[in-house]
Amino acid sequence: MDKVFAPWRIEWVEREKTNPDVDCVFCAFQAQDDDRANNLVARSDHAFVLLNNYPYNPGHVMVIPHTHTGEYGDLDDKTLLDHGRLKQRTFDALETALSPDAFNAGLNLGGSAAGGSIDDHLHTHVVPRWNGDTNFMPVISDTKVIVEAVEETYDRLYAAFASQDGTTAPEDGAVRIE
Repeated sequence: MDKVFAPWRIEWVEREKTNPDVDCVFCAFQAQDDDRANNLVARSDHAFVLLNNYPYNPGHVMVIPHTHTGEYGDLDDKTLLDHGRLKQRTFDALETALSPDAFNAGLNLGGSAAGGSIDDHLHTHVVPRWNGDTNFMPVISDTKVIVEAVEETYDRLYAAFASQDGTTAPEDGAVRIE
């Protein structure tokens, strides 16, 4: 595979492991207070929105329920409704921030056979798509080009969530969805 220079990734590679004994990174992120450093962009009562550190496209996020489970049937009604509403707000924020032509959204359920790297805490991937975003690079050169740094996408998406009705946008944390 060809190498693409991405100097913004060094911060992720060299980051300090705050707790190498963490059982679930999603549970750890939701419990920490450093939302910006963790790319946690929005929170609701039962779920949160996290930018993917290895995005397929700019704006690739995960909508993650607080409940630690890999089984969709384990989610209670309040969590299901809140998770669904937060996905809806996420689509709206991504449209405002990035103006994609479409979205891919889905869950990887059932362990490694489903393709997910974290299978014990379910999460919905939302990937913005643009006409022509799959070009010759991944097709013939096995290389994916991401056109915007995760930090820049965070700023754009944070502003889009903050502009929605019923939100609070603290300077030092994720947008709070009421």
